Amino acid sequence: MFRVYLSLIFLLALVSCKHESNVRTYKTRRVIILVIDGPRYSETWGDSSHAFIPMRYGLLNEGVMVSNFRNNGVTFTNPGHTAICTGVYDAIANNGSELPHFPSLLQMYVERYGYPSYATLIASKDKLHILSNTSLPAYYNQFQCYKDCGVNGNGTGGYRADTITYLNVMAQLNSGVPRLMVVNFKEPDTYGHLADSLAYLNAIKRTDQYVADIYQLIQTHPDYKDQTTLIVTNDHGRHTKGWLDGYVSHGDNCEGCRHIELFAISPDFKKNTVINKNYEQIDIAPTVAELLGLRMKYGHGKVMWDLFLPQ
Repeated sequence: MFRVYLSLIFLLALVSCKHESNVRTYKTRRVIILVIDGPRYSETWGDSSHAFIPMRYGLLNEGVMVSNFRNNGVTFTNPGHTAICTGVYDAIANNGSELPHFPSLLQMYVERYGYPSYATLIASKDKLHILSNTSLPAYYNQFQCYKDCGVNGNGTGGYRADTITYLNVMAQLNSGVPRLMVVNFKEPDTYGHLADSLAYLNAIKRTDQYVADIYQLIQTHPDYKDQTTLIVTNDHGRHTKGWLDGYVSHGDNCEGCRHIELFAISPDFKKNTVINKNYEQIDIAPTVAELLGLRMKYGHGKVMWDLFLPQ
């Protein structure tokens, strides 16, 4: 009996050691999520000329792109951003009057690591201040991140130009403080709604330059180089050409509204790779949580393992 007992202890020890040896380790210490508001996939990666995202296309040799990435929830701004940050499709109001029902990556980061300034939300749209909080009682008004949204930076005063958001993002990154940053650039969506097709396309191209500039900063800043994951995505697309008013609006389940972008560069991800497997917005939060050692207690998405380098 004693020998059996010793054998069981030995077996359990082997299982424990094997489990510990399978724990993944990552180079990533910081994550930046750039949400470009409202371009259609047909004007980004779906355009074979890549005329409006030349910088991102040129960076593909350093990164990975998911060709069938989708918003399978409500295709408006606040629900889309909420899905990205919480891992839950949450049909909240789109005007900033309703908090997400579950905590975001930003709150999870502050809970896990402290220091609210380490988690940063910077948005051109003031209504996206809601991403820093939740209506869930255990997290309501708790674990608040640094936020800078809209004209007055606190969710009031309306929208501001992307150029201001860009400058604020670069200033925060140059400080070396943020460990997790969520950014919203609004202007493709703004000019789409104004039915200004030229300004809409130019806004896509301008935000593409922002992506390149942020990547260049990551490559040259000692606090970010070789330890930062950059994710570029959208909250929603726009109506498919020929459907309703086309690029002017969004909000239903047409292909143009649902099919969006996922492009990423990371020391822990594959390079020069296009992945054709289906993934969706709610998969971003658990993937970022995996990289940063967070536990998303309420998310419904899955880790996008196909993006990762083998270990």
